[in-house]
Amino acid sequence: MTPHILDNPAWNALNSANSHLALGNERVKFFPEEISPFAGLKNYDKQSFRELYDLIPAGRVVLIPVNHQLKIPAYWKLLNHVTAIQMTFNNTEVPTVFDPGIVSLSKEDIPKMLALTELTQPGPFFKRTIEFGNYKGIFNSGELIAMAGQRMHPYNYIEISAVCTHPDHTGKGYGTSLINDQVRKIISEGNIPFLHARADNEAAIKLYKRLGFTVINEMNIYVLQKEN
Repeated sequence: MTPHILDNPAWNALNSANSHLALGNERVKFFPEEISPFAGLKNYDKQSFRELYDLIPAGRVVLIPVNHQLKIPAYWKLLNHVTAIQMTFNNTEVPTVFDPGIVSLSKEDIPKMLALTELTQPGPFFKRTIEFGNYKGIFNSGELIAMAGQRMHPYNYIEISAVCTHPDHTGKGYGTSLINDQVRKIISEGNIPFLHARADNEAAIKLYKRLGFTVINEMNIYVLQKEN
């Protein structure tokens, strides 16, 4: 069976539409630490794991997402192994967007974005994550209360990421509106939206299915640290 682009999303993203952000070499690639912890290998063999280890600085944490289980060499510290569900948008109908004041976010908004993601924990978000582009948000009295953006862009697939709402403002449809807004933009550019959710996050998976996403993969996300 021919491998799917999303079986190894970080590697394929770093070799296609996210290549301008890529560090590494022709076998091992990773994002700058202040942008994203994701890394990808062309082949998940002993040599490649060693190269990645040698290329990154001591103390750095990397996340490797793949659709199969890996044997992690003992010199890596395995911090976590998360099972996630990978979903793509397969609805034939482009969603309409209820727009409760959705605006584009800029570098000036980074402190508020960091505060919201620290509070809601939607996944890794750092000082330069906004460089992936297309971050949108909703404000209330000057406070950022919801946001969503894009992350990995392997070829014609674009990942919707950092979907989060302040706990004081949940249940108002903000997350749905922001996801639908991202879906419309991605499709309008001729690309296919996809996203990830922890396998145990039943509420999120149920929402994504309702919005037109279909499960295509079970992913393994390895959280590794170089200690020395």
